[in-house]
Amino acid sequence: MSSPGPIVVGVALFFGRSSTQLADFIRRTAELVSIIVSWIVFRILHKSGEQDVGRKQKLERTANISVGVAMCLSGAAMLFIAFLAPDTQKGNVIPGLVIALLGVTANTLFCLRYRKLNREKPDSILAAQSKLYCAKSIVDACVTISLTFVAAAPATPAARYVDLVGSIIVAIYLIINGIITIITGNDMVR
Repeated sequence: MSSPGPIVVGVALFFGRSSTQLADFIRRTAELVSIIVSWIVFRILHKSGEQDVGRKQKLERTANISVGVAMCLSGAAMLFIAFLAPDTQKGNVIPGLVIALLGVTANTLFCLRYRKLNREKPDSILAAQSKLYCAKSIVDACVTISLTFVAAAPATPAARYVDLVGSIIVAIYLIINGIITIITGNDMVR
């Protein structure tokens, strides 16, 4: 469902030059890459039909570490961009704002759905999905707040600071989740 997110936010970047919008684009792209890598590993593991636990753990660990490193590098790049972004007019951030609003709505619905399913039948995967979508909805809410402020008062000096704070929140989210993913990947071999 979120696969077109990076494309749509990327197109929105043509209209607006908000560092929060760029950070959101990088975040959505990193999330899409992690979904694709996880899907490929899942397909490899379930296509072969063999039950080699060592190979399975190695592939899962490699996927987790790769995704985690990509998320950390993306977060670091976003921080770099946020602090070095020129103090220029932010342009039209409405397309990015619409995507962020849709993200808040969809991710909140998924968060609530997985939380309800986990309450009905406790499962670690459902609990993890609930946490993931809750975190994504919080980040999308931060992006929405930042882009709303930039859209409402684009020429004010405060718009730059709100945009900067929005970028920093998204970058920190990516770095923390990248570290968690790397640690989880390393714990798989123990």
